[in-house]
Amino acid sequence: MSVRTARRRAGTVVAALGAVAMIATACVSSGSAPNKSAAPAKSGETIKPIVPKEPTSPVTVTFSSWVGDSPQMKGFAKEFHELHPNITIQFQAVSADNSTTKLTTQIAGGTAPDVAYMDASAVDQFSSRSALVNLDGYIAGSKTLSLDDYVPGFLSTAQYKGSTFALPFDGETTGLFYRTDMFQAAGISDPPTTWDEFKADADKLTNPSQKQYGFIIFGPEAEYYWEPFLWQAGGHLMSDDGKTITFDSPQGKEAANFYIGLRKDAPPDYYSSNSYDGRVAFATGKVAMYEAGAWFGGQMKSEFPKITSKWDVVPMPKGPAGCATTIAGDSLAVFSQSKHADAAWEWVEFLSQDKNVKAWTFGSETTTLLPPRTSLLNDPDLGKFNPWLQGFAQQMECAVTDNLTNPKWAQIQDALNTELGKAVFGDETAVEALDNAAKKGNEFLQGGNG
Repeated sequence: MSVRTARRRAGTVVAALGAVAMIATACVSSGSAPNKSAAPAKSGETIKPIVPKEPTSPVTVTFSSWVGDSPQMKGFAKEFHELHPNITIQFQAVSADNSTTKLTTQIAGGTAPDVAYMDASAVDQFSSRSALVNLDGYIAGSKTLSLDDYVPGFLSTAQYKGSTFALPFDGETTGLFYRTDMFQAAGISDPPTTWDEFKADADKLTNPSQKQYGFIIFGPEAEYYWEPFLWQAGGHLMSDDGKTITFDSPQGKEAANFYIGLRKDAPPDYYSSNSYDGRVAFATGKVAMYEAGAWFGGQMKSEFPKITSKWDVVPMPKGPAGCATTIAGDSLAVFSQSKHADAAWEWVEFLSQDKNVKAWTFGSETTTLLPPRTSLLNDPDLGKFNPWLQGFAQQMECAVTDNLTNPKWAQIQDALNTELGKAVFGDETAVEALDNAAKKGNEFLQGGNG
């Protein structure tokens, strides 16, 4: 599970968002009128609780995911079938990298699954085009779920126009991994908590003649790993209504100058790499600090067990506007084309029970994700198998999500990533990168090709 997260959250994030953009031209209802259950609740509308009806004859619920081969997920399906003998879960295998594209194609062809385990970033795009069932009524009728328990940043990714169209199932934030042995050797007593400390530590830990560096940045993933710095500076990617580019604001340029400035403390031979492949630099002591999600800890533990005692995790250093970090995760959604919506919801509700979310996210040595639920983040067992998960849990409330519902965002993001990547290589300044990306982005917004 951790490798999957690494690849999707990093090297393939732009490609995934690009696939979401295809939904804009897809016929989500296969030529039929949108399912009424797919519409957001109207302002002031009273939500009527829905209690799902147990099927009286056998039905099959199709479940699209890239985790169907997981013994744990198979165990969930077996337990669910014992509780609901007339409902059988049929796994539809899809790769994490291709999931959003595959769902888009299925929706357009009228062959959408009943339920999908999907990237949280795609929920808004699907729900805004009537592809998902509005879960408000089901949630109101549930005896086991409370939206109040979900971390606000994660819940917001599952909502559209005030209604809930998915349930967050697992998540992660971006934190700062650091080599405790390298810090000690450099005479640094504590990890950085502010930008100033971060830069000072990176400088002190950098010694090119010894092929040792304080931090690491990647050109192909520059935009994604720059985002926390943008928010820490008080900036945003786009306006609240999603219609205007704002990443080139003074706060954005301050963040870009700081982040791109760290290239002097990063190994040049990794500029063209990615956060997954770059893990070796951290493991071998070439890099002292590493920005990544919880998946990275899982990789270090499984691949490089001999250095387990030589690293730790802390929240990202605070910027001028305070703490802020990226969130990513997976959600469970019911599709409006489903002919078995009640049975599909029962599967979603079952997976979302406390014990199952706990087992899936941090309930074993091999699970390294975080539960998007406040009560579970405070569970005393959170760090039982992987104590470093506490470093991520501490900053869940600092998780930030921007309004990226504009169908042009994927193109804009790609341009921003390309320009920031050029700055990583030193081909243009950080400010030039933002200005050029904003210019291309505005052309996209105006209907051009950028």
